[in-house]
Parts: sequence; structure tokens; C-alpha cells
Amino acid sequence: MIRETTDAPLLRRNSFHVDETAARLIEFDRAEDLDPIFGSGRPQVWYALGGGNNILFTRRFEGTLIKPVATGIRVIGEDADTVTICAEAGVEWDDMVAWCVERELWGAENLSLIPGTVGAAPVQNIGAYGAEAGNIILRVHLYDTLRREHVTLEKADCRFAYRDSIFKHELRGRTVITSVELRLGKRPAPNLAYGDLKAQVEERGGASIGNIRDAVCAIRRSKLPDTDILGNAGSFFKNPIVEGAVAERLRAEDASCPVYPAADPAKCKLAAGWLIDRAGLKGYRSGRVGVHDRQALVLVNFGGATGGEVIELARHVQKLVHDRFGVEIDPEVNIL
Repeated sequence: MIRETTDAPLLRRNSFHVDETAARLIEFDRAEDLDPIFGSGRPQVWYALGGGNNILFTRRFEGTLIKPVATGIRVIGEDADTVTICAEAGVEWDDMVAWCVERELWGAENLSLIPGTVGAAPVQNIGAYGAEAGNIILRVHLYDTLRREHVTLEKADCRFAYRDSIFKHELRGRTVITSVELRLGKRPAPNLAYGDLKAQVEERGGASIGNIRDAVCAIRRSKLPDTDILGNAGSFFKNPIVEGAVAERLRAEDASCPVYPAADPAKCKLAAGWLIDRAGLKGYRSGRVGVHDRQALVLVNFGGATGGEVIELARHVQKLVHDRFGVEIDPEVNIL
């Protein structure tokens, strides 16, 4: 099924609640639908739209938004220790996590309640509470619009890193993800090392997969605003990766500064939310936009704001953090 809409309103298709439009929106529910879409009349300017949870529209989109809408999940493989599933790109990520938890398939539970679709998850390599999507993704099925071919990328070829993947580099603007294979574990493997998760799980009676999901959901709800009520895209900024000497300097200035290991042993990861908070910006408001009062990583639209107003706020936050700490923080959100 291919459904096309011209002058498509985007207010309900982006979690920032920015009232913009797209010249054209094409929804499809089969991978093979992409062959005619990118055939002789292929769109010259296009963008693959997932749930609209990690995007900020700053103007009318004068191209074509391509949106997968298929929502199937099925088991495609199993051995003594693992189960492999295939989830179509239009599945809500948290629905997939709930599906796994209900079947006691381990690996996705720490990623509960992250907004967005399965198809968007590999692009950003979404992560939370010490887990990343790249840890459980086995392969990604996609359509290469340049070669007009259906392609499968193995996990190693996706080049997953912190909030990063090949889809943000060489394959950016070239591929449409149609489904994702994930490998989950049958045996309990609780990951409770991050933050206050362990204490929350113990309060619920121990490290069952259901208790972990419930704890993660409770923590996220206590810190993050509901997008149905307050426009936002979750964490607006990435946690910066800095040289070890920079982290040591900040810890010397304030021993409470959170510092985490990075993939490069010579570098460290800082908490952008802590930096924004210590820069005095948590709860800051400027007109119709502001920094959330419980999680400084989140920029919010109090109602009626434009994408330009959000960008202006983001630049203000970046400047104050750099002035205070000498650290650059970069947006995690895709800006169009």
C-alpha cells in the first residue's frame, strides 16, 4: 500500500509540536513499495520520517517525507540461548520492547519507553541506562535509493558507536530502513549498573525482566515530560566525549561532575544534562520555549513555538555551557 498526501500537516507528526507542513508525504507498508516510489518519478529531495520523535522542523519541508507504516513483529530464529526477531520499521520501539518483555526475552528492557520507531533506532543507535540498540541489533534491512536495491547490513557494517552509526554518515540521505533483526537472550541478564536503576529494581522485588522495565519506565516518567502534553524531542543534546585531561579538570573543580568511560580509553564521556544544570539553565524559559525543570537535557515547546525559537534556545544553551566549562555540546536531534 502506498498513500500519498500533498501539503501534509506535520503538527501531529513531530513530538516538538512544531506546526509546519511538507510538500509531500508518502506512506508505505511493504519494502517492495519503495521500488516504484524511487523509480522514474523519484523524489529529488526526501527524508525518511519515523515517529517524529528526534526531529525539529524549522521551516516547511519542500521535499517528500517517506514514512514506513508496517508494524509486524515475528520470530525468525532460535537456539538454546537466544531468539532472533524481525520487527518492521513502523513498529513503535516501546511496543517492541514490551513484546520482548512479555516473552521474557532479555536485552531490550533497559531501552523501555524510548519514543520513536524501530526503523529510526539504528540511525541514532538509541540508548539509555547502560544499554544501546546496537547491542541487540543483528542486521538491518534497507532500501538503497541510489542503487535502487534492497540491501541487508550486518551489525558490524552498521558501525554502531555512541549515538552514531553509518546511517548518519555514508548512508545519510541515501537509505530507507524497512525492518530490523534483533537477537534477544533467553536467560536472565540484568544490566543494573547505571544510575539509580538497581535501587528502583530492588524496591520492586528484584531483578526480573518485568521489574526492570517498570523501573526504567518509572524513572523516565519522573524525569522526562510527556510529549502529548509538552512538546519536546527527549534529549536534545548528546553527552560530549572529551579528552581525559578535560574530565580531570572538571572533577577537580567539582567532585560531583559525572564522568563515564568512552570507547577511546584516552577520552571520557560527560553528562550534558549536568553541564547544562550547573550552567544555571535547568528550568530556564524564554518566551514559548525553555529547558525542562526536571531534566536539563530536554528543550521544550510550551505551545506555539517555531523550530527557529527552539534553535535560538539551543544556541544559547551551547554558548553558556561552553563559556562556563569550555566544553562543546552538540545536538542529538535531527534539524530540518
